[in-house]
Amino acid sequence: MDPQLKAILIWVAIGLIAGWLASIVVGGGGLFRNIITGLIGAVVGGFLVRYFNVPIDFGYDFVNQVVIAAIGAVIVVSLARVIA
Repeated sequence: MDPQLKAILIWVAIGLIAGWLASIVVGGGGLFRNIITGLIGAVVGGFLVRYFNVPIDFGYDFVNQVVIAAIGAVIVVSLARVIA
């Protein structure tokens, strides 16, 4: 499998899981919306974790990425609701 395609599929999986977790916490749903929310949340969560130097280590890189993306997705959804 092409490495770039594999990376894209992994990010879509992380986005889907993170968006789903965010929808459980703050509500909302839909497959496409969960993926988009999760992917945006991954960027926001990654930025915030690096900016504030928050150590996140659950032993598995994939789990760490999902947790960071889910935290970012919750923040993104919450801010969107406050603004709306």
